[in-house]
Amino acid sequence: MLEIFNKWYRRYLFEEESVLLLVILTISVVLLMTIGDILTPVLAAIVLAYLMQGVASQLQRHGVPEVLGVAVAYILFVGGFFGFTLGLLPLVWRQLMSLASESPRMLELARHFLGVLPEKYPELVTQQQLSAVLNAAQVELAGLGQAIVTRSLASIPGFLTVMVYMILIPLLVFFFLKDREQIMGWLGGFLPSERPLLRRIWGEMNVQFANYARGKVLEMIIVGLVTYTAFAWLGLNYAALLGVLVGLSVIIPYIGAALVTVPVVMVAFFQWGVGSEFYAVFAVYLVIQALDGNVLVPLLFSEAVNLHPVAIIMAVLFFGGIWGLWGVFFAIPLATLIKAIINAWPTQMVMAGNSEPEMQI
Repeated sequence: MLEIFNKWYRRYLFEEESVLLLVILTISVVLLMTIGDILTPVLAAIVLAYLMQGVASQLQRHGVPEVLGVAVAYILFVGGFFGFTLGLLPLVWRQLMSLASESPRMLELARHFLGVLPEKYPELVTQQQLSAVLNAAQVELAGLGQAIVTRSLASIPGFLTVMVYMILIPLLVFFFLKDREQIMGWLGGFLPSERPLLRRIWGEMNVQFANYARGKVLEMIIVGLVTYTAFAWLGLNYAALLGVLVGLSVIIPYIGAALVTVPVVMVAFFQWGVGSEFYAVFAVYLVIQALDGNVLVPLLFSEAVNLHPVAIIMAVLFFGGIWGLWGVFFAIPLATLIKAIINAWPTQMVMAGNSEPEMQI
């Protein structure tokens, strides 16, 4: 057993940089799993600063001075950040509470609509089964409504946390943008002066992260705004709430679009029933999804992420489980990072009867 471990160690960890990379990855995973919630504002600020640094870099490429480019990027961030937290979030919360208060009426409509199923299809659905399903749904909706009301009544601690985040995150983003070179230099001081493996992996992943994160944020904003505008124009209730849900659904490939279809169809059905308005909303929603997948995504993502769909789903489940929403958002680039590390990891092949090892990188 010891000999097997020794061969594995000599094959994969024969370089100092390989051991250092393994330690960095282990520490990162442990931190995310243990104190990831505590570090949420810092991690959010790092991601937002990284996104806005891309805006500043684009301005600099067009001849804007570095200081002015960073200032413009930060002003854009502050405007979008406070517009989202002070404008959109309260509207979405009000619509969510309104939807919770209206859920008993929706459940009663569903009871009348589904009540004919046992008569038409007695071999498939019985009255007892239908009653059991509707009663379970009523209990769940009652619990959800009570949870929303309780959260709204006991919202002072949550409100204070939001206030702290609203002050802390913009402040951290400002310093991450302003002192980016100093911070990167300080972190680099803990690494070896010669680190070709880390530089190679970082160079590859910097392109992947930039392309994915900035493209995904733009996709969320565009899809959410278009959905809200279309639903509001059609007169659909809870257009802001549904627009946010559809925008967030693009984070999860393959699954998000399927899941968010359920609330869109249910709200349209309970508002109008099966009629022309219902079909119009459903058609518009399908058009938005089709344009997103076939037009918007190819335009925004210049670099294709070469991952198998099974690998993407597994990455979403794993990183979402250990890091929540941030893990779901960065599941694909993190999976790409793991793939890049595996491909770039130096290995030493010890050939039998040959004293000279052959290194493969």
